Amino acid sequence: MVKTETVNALLVYVLAALIPTIIGLIYYHPKVMGGIWMNASGMTEEKIQSGNMPLIFGLSFVLAFLLSWSMTYVVVHQSHFDSLFMDFPEAKAAVTELLDGKFEGWKNNYRTFGHGALHGGMMSIVFGLPILATNAMFERKGFKYIWVNGLYWFITITLMGGFICQFLPK
Repeated sequence: MVKTETVNALLVYVLAALIPTIIGLIYYHPKVMGGIWMNASGMTEEKIQSGNMPLIFGLSFVLAFLLSWSMTYVVVHQSHFDSLFMDFPEAKAAVTELLDGKFEGWKNNYRTFGHGALHGGMMSIVFGLPILATNAMFERKGFKYIWVNGLYWFITITLMGGFICQFLPK
């Protein structure tokens, strides 16, 4: 039997994985940043129409799901305490016994949208931007390309972090 908490967590990850698509539909609209992005990336209307959009959106969702799941360990501090003792079963059992019930007072600390958004934004800058900028430089893309896509990912990962931190079951 699957626990309700597990189902609720999966629902949070699925909903968080929709955030990149929703933000992308707005952000990359031609009247927002779409025209600038097309110019900076060398994208044309013909190239856009030639893509297999169901495949692109499907794979994008799977990747966004992986991103949302992995963000838990950055935006929810309590999620990784047990992992400190993962390779030491005896120590984990002893610490669990010692601290049993002691976490009740702080297990919900820093579980707000704002806190998760802060860590999501920082994550986008220290992880996302270096990866994006490195790829862009080797692809001979300009600063505008990095700026447009970097800002999209900053907004997206910030919102995902806030959503996950606020709504992931405690």
